[in-house]
Formats: sequence, structure tokens, C-alpha cells
Amino acid sequence: MIMMNKKLINNIVYYSKSSREELAELIRDNNSDYLFLKAVQVTERVLGKKIHIRGIIEFSNYCRCACHYCGIRSFNKALPRYRLEPEKITEIAREAVSAGYKSIVLQSGEDSYYDADKISKIIRQIKELGNIAVTLSVGERSFEEYSQWKKDGADRYLLKHETADKNLYGKYHPFSSLEKRINCLKQLKTLGYQTGSGFMVGLPGQTADSLADDILLLKELDVDMAGIGVFIPHPATPLAGYLSGDNITALKCVALTRILLKRPHLPITTSITVNDSKGSLNPFCSGANVVMKKVEPYQYQKLYEIYPNTLINDISVYENRKLLEASVQSYGYKVSEDRGDAILV
Repeated sequence: MIMMNKKLINNIVYYSKSSREELAELIRDNNSDYLFLKAVQVTERVLGKKIHIRGIIEFSNYCRCACHYCGIRSFNKALPRYRLEPEKITEIAREAVSAGYKSIVLQSGEDSYYDADKISKIIRQIKELGNIAVTLSVGERSFEEYSQWKKDGADRYLLKHETADKNLYGKYHPFSSLEKRINCLKQLKTLGYQTGSGFMVGLPGQTADSLADDILLLKELDVDMAGIGVFIPHPATPLAGYLSGDNITALKCVALTRILLKRPHLPITTSITVNDSKGSLNPFCSGANVVMKKVEPYQYQKLYEIYPNTLINDISVYENRKLLEASVQSYGYKVSEDRGDAILV
């Protein structure tokens, strides 16, 4: 079985093709060493031995949605809510740029307070800070809004599909549908965004087959980036009583995405790091080449609680950046000095 799976992995590396059954078999395989080895080799060949660090500004924890796994869901009445005005967001971005960030991610719940013009203003103000890549992650919006923001200078858009299983998606996302989510992603690609999606590993009811579908959907969408993380139950959600997803399974999905798709930027998601209570995992062992770091003030970081996160700390953006750079270097990687735009191969 081990030799057969090595041959299967090599075929995916060489031909960039795989079936659902093959991917599911590798996800179920208990021996992931060879898979991780090949994923790292592909990463270094295509993207080099460098890690991109992106700064995330979580500027609002209001959300119209009620996703069953998310701590900022609209039905969580115990959560103190906040919104940052455009000038404050730009001030935070300026501090992040001064600390060395060349890629800023603007993320929020699906908050209609930020209409098209408010988002446009924020994009333009950040673009005035220099050659900075701006990524939006503000959910499902209209084609017209996506188009306006692209014209105003937005470079990338991150919209995770979360699960490619239509039934699971409908069960856990009462205010949306998988069809609508995929349509938004296709619109973003049409408009020329560097487009990102992604999914969770460990959702109740999920199988290796559905995870294989997640990876194949990323390939079908031809994503430029993909965030693959673990499900972590939040106490204020309907899924509070379930177990967290498995880190190794998530890392296998990262590795399979790397060897199948080759070029996308793949972050080591915060959920995997949070779920690694002993700090025993090499976060780059499966082909990830991006780290995302919160840069808004601590008082807001702790309120943007999609899942419980004990890793945030109340130190400056500059100090956090330096600690992260040292961590990256301790694994034998260099910190990239460019914006980390999409790689086309």
C-alpha cells in the first residue's frame, strides 16, 4: 500500500491530475511523510524557499450571516460588536506598512454598513501608502461592487467556499448557498482579481470524499490562493459540542492541494496553529508558504473570534512582525520582501 501510494503521489506531482477516489485514499492514508516531502519539494521548485507574511485588518465583527460554526454569527448576542471607520483602518495599515508589511488583507463579517463607496475609500487610501497589495475578504457582494473595488485598486479577493458538499453547505449556512458562493468566485476571476478560496477540515458530517471534492473545486476554480484550516468549535454556536478537526488531515489537504495545483499561495492557517496545543508541528511541513498576522489593535483582535484563539498578544505591530520573522527563519526559510502576487506557471 505504501509503495502504491508513493506511485500515486508521484503521478499527481508529474501530471497535475487526480481523481476523487485517489485524493480520498491519500487523505485516509495514515502515512503522510512522503506526501509532505513531495509537497515541500514542489513548493520550493515553484515558489522558492521563502515565506510571505500578510497583515490582516479585521475591521468589523458585525455579520448578517448565522453560519453554524462561526463565533461572530449574527445570533451571538453576547459578543460585543465593533466597527472601524475608514480613517482608523488606514492608520492601522500605515503602521503595518511601516513594520514591513507589503500585503494588507481587509477582512470583516458580512457587514452592510460598509457600502461600496466606504470600501472604495479604504482601498484608495491604502494604495496611497505605496506599492501595497490589497486583499478584500468581505463576503458575498454584487458583481457591481466587485467591479468597482477592482477599478479602485483592489488586487485580490478571498472568499472561502468552506465545504464543497452541497448538503453540508446548506446545513451550516442558512443565509447562503454553495451555488451562490461559487458564482461569486467565478465573477471575481472574470474581473481579474487574484482569487482565493478554501475550506475547513473536520466539520461534523464531513468525509474524505467530500474533502477530495474541496480540493478538486479549488482546481476547477483555478485559485491563486487557498486557506485550508481545521474546524474549531466555538461555545456560542450550534456546533459547540463537537470535537475539533484533525491537524494532520488538514495538513494532508494542504499538501495535496500543493502537488495538484502547484502554484497557489497557501497560508498556514491560524486555526491549525491554535489547534496545535503542544507547538509540535512544523507549520511549513506540507507546502504552505504564507503566514497571516492580525495587525489591528488587541482590543479588536480578541473580539474577532470566529473560533477561540489564545495566541493573540498585546504587543506592537512591529514587535509582532519581528517575532514572526524570527519564527519563519528558525524553520530554515527566508521572509519574502515582495508583495507575494500570484505565480503563473
